Amino acid sequence: HKATVNRIVQRYSGEYNAQEGVDINSPFVGTVEVETEKTVGEAPTQLQGHKGSVYIAGTNKEAVAKALDTTKGTTIGVMDNKGNIVKSSTRR
Repeated sequence: HKATVNRIVQRYSGEYNAQEGVDINSPFVGTVEVETEKTVGEAPTQLQGHKGSVYIAGTNKEAVAKALDTTKGTTIGVMDNKGNIVKSSTRR
């Protein structure tokens, strides 16, 4: 989790929030919630109410696959553990 957060923060000049709420806020990609395969299901709730682009970043391939499945038909985008956008967010 921490390694994924650090890579995304460095790549997109974001700010890490270690407290409750979303993990990363970035002026370049929006709001990012980093999740493991076991916690991906909680991410849509965490991202609820956020305006602009929102993403779930999976910590591994399995988490990314589960995030893609979880976000079907939603405005939530998906990133891999390096911050590459796998599914673009359509939330504005």
